[in-house]
Order: sequence, then structure tokens, then C-alpha cells
Amino acid sequence: MTKPKYPLVSIVTPSYNQAPFLEATIRSVINQDYPSIEYIVVDGESTDGSQQIIKSYADKLSWWVSEPDAGQADAINKGFIKTRGEIIAWLNSDDMYLPGTISEVVETFQANPQVGMVYGNAVSADGEGRLLNELCFEPWGVKDFLQFKMICQPAVFMKRSTVEKIGFLDSSYHFFLDHQLWIRIARETKLIHQPRIWAVSRYHPLAKNVTMASQCGDEVYRILEWADTQPDLKLIIEKDYRRIWAGAYQIIARYLLDGGLPRKAFGVYLQAVWKWPASVKSFWHRLIFSGLSTLGLGFLGKWYYSLKRSRRPQSLRKEDLIDWQGIQLN
Repeated sequence: MTKPKYPLVSIVTPSYNQAPFLEATIRSVINQDYPSIEYIVVDGESTDGSQQIIKSYADKLSWWVSEPDAGQADAINKGFIKTRGEIIAWLNSDDMYLPGTISEVVETFQANPQVGMVYGNAVSADGEGRLLNELCFEPWGVKDFLQFKMICQPAVFMKRSTVEKIGFLDSSYHFFLDHQLWIRIARETKLIHQPRIWAVSRYHPLAKNVTMASQCGDEVYRILEWADTQPDLKLIIEKDYRRIWAGAYQIIARYLLDGGLPRKAFGVYLQAVWKWPASVKSFWHRLIFSGLSTLGLGFLGKWYYSLKRSRRPQSLRKEDLIDWQGIQLN
């Protein structure tokens, strides 16, 4: 049986009270140049006008619903169950795809039929659309994910067959639901990193990793506890124990710092250094910033970050930053 030239790609957007960003998210999907997209929006009964935005695009959607759910993972799983695509992904209601992303994703899968997941690079932007950082990754696997080397979720696409084999998202996770899934996928299949910018990841004060940063650490510990019950993952942890725990402490400290808890972050960063001293090269600037903030000199760190953010990522062309429906990233 000949495979279709344009395999169906299914995208799910979980939505809850993100009206300021939702329309740009929807447009970034429906205006892709790929001809075979199934798009589903699962709203958690928003009260901020999101439902009206979704209704205005209902004719472009394959299915949508607005009803209470048990959290982000539950909403995504609900959407996945409704999809039919050979390739699946989710795009949160404050993130965006860049033009041409899905076409490039399909080309990558077709050129590498043995691969079950592909991921690209991304850029981060604030709530007003100002670009902050370019998020570049490397070809990583299970060991890297256990070290909490993070990839950018909106730039990840998966084969449906792979996800069905391992199971959908674990709905008991609320912060690292994606990362736990990447570990499970990487155990089962080959991954490919495509060094192309595929997505814009929003970072704003209402994002849950900011408002609930102090709770993120619990899920990092839970992932390692879960991994310790899996014989193959347990073996990897035993062989690379110190580096893996350094990675865990580093990501916990990062979320504490981003959540406005520099004193706690500084202490956890020091734990990461103690576990694996070489790891400091990847977070030295955050270590210094958290230390300065603890001493009341955080303004120096804020100056450094403001200078860094004033430098727009150079790999994006100006035309890549403009939504062809009139929404523009500043």
C-alpha cells in the first residue's frame, strides 16, 4: 500500500484562560502551508473570552470543546483520542508555529521512517511578543533527558504509532508532563533533532512555570523516583548518578529563580555544583544572579539580562516574525 504524499498531521491545543495569546496560536496552525492538517482545540471552560475566539475559527477546526478537565495533560489526551493523524503534536494556547514548520516536520519524518519523534529549535518571547532568547538543542536521548536536558515542547512532533505504544501523557504530572513523555519515547524509538527554528514559546507572568515555580521541584523528584522503578532507566541512573542529580538540581533552581525565589535557587544551584562541578558552565550566569539577588544586588543581574534580551536572535528573518494575518512579534 502506497503511503500518502501528505500524511495527516494532527495538532491539539489545550486552552484555559489564555485569550490574549490564543488567536495568534490558532492562526499559526491554520495558516501553515501544509495541506493535510487536523486541528483540535480543547478548552477547559475558560471565562476570559477564549470560547468566543475559538467559535470564530470553528470552521477551521476539526473539533473543539469547552468543558472542565483535570488539567493540561488530561485536555491534551482528550484531544489526542479524537485525532486520526499519523503525526501528532500539541501546541499550547500561548505558543506559535513559525511558517513552514509542519511541512519541514513531515519531510523529516518521510526521510527517516525509523524515527518516532522529531524536535527542532525555538525562540522564546514575552507576553508582548518581544523575542528573548534562541533555544537551541542537540541530538539527545534517554540519558540526556534523565539529566534534565530540556527541549522546547512546541517544537516536538511524534508518530502516532509510537505514542499509542507507550501510552499518552501521564495526567498526574502538571509541569514536566512533556519531559516524562520524552523519556518514555526515547526508550522505544530513535529521535531526530532538526536544527531549524520551528516554534515560538511564550514566557509571561501568567505562565504556570512562573506562577507555580516552587512546586516544579516536586515533579523533578517524582520523575527520578519513577525512573528508579524502571530496570533500564535505573541502570542508567546508577551509572551516571552524580551528573543526573546535578541536572535535576539545576532545573529545580532555574524554576525557583524564574519564580522569584533567588535565595532558594542559589542553594539548589550550589547542590548541582557539588554533585557535578563541570555542570556550572551551563548555568554560571544564573548562579551569579541568584547569589547577587540573595545579597541585595539583584539589579546587576537584571541589567545583564536586559542587555542580553535587547539582542534579537539573528537566525530569524524579519518576515519570519510576522503572522500573515496581521499579528506581529515586536
